[in-house]
Amino acid sequence: MSQADASQNKQIGKWMIYAAWVLLLVMLTLFFEGRLERQYNPNIALQASNSSDTPSQVTLEMNRFGHYVTSGTINGQTVTFLVDTGATRISIPGNVARQLDLKRGVPHRVMTANGSITVYSTFLERVAIGPLEMRNLQGHVNPHMGGQEILLGMNFLKSLEMTQRANRLILKKL
Repeated sequence: MSQADASQNKQIGKWMIYAAWVLLLVMLTLFFEGRLERQYNPNIALQASNSSDTPSQVTLEMNRFGHYVTSGTINGQTVTFLVDTGATRISIPGNVARQLDLKRGVPHRVMTANGSITVYSTFLERVAIGPLEMRNLQGHVNPHMGGQEILLGMNFLKSLEMTQRANRLILKKL
């Protein structure tokens, strides 16, 4: 083997080591990203009950921050809900409303924990968490709200029986 071949093999070996490190870092990033997501939203895969002899129900697990966060749908599109019994209506951040192609309706003032703000009414054909589905609900588009979480308010929750046991919230259709 010539000096040039040995040098070329050394160079290839270095690049393979770099590639292995990059691959390892990517795999670790994906692993920990998924783990952090499950800690924030432990209800990605819901525990649902929907047999003919019992009403539809969903069991939500509390996240590490003490909140009930779950995946669901609005008009058939996947979203993330934060259960908020203090919210009168479903409240959708402005950026999420745009992604869902929701129309802004009439502006009006509402009181929040941070004071009075202007929100816009919107119409939601279908809102669902697992087998629990409500139709024709009013919501708010809140342009002041950041993030991706939609506040799941009482206009959805009022039709459900809510039972909290330890770190679980059982939602059952009335």
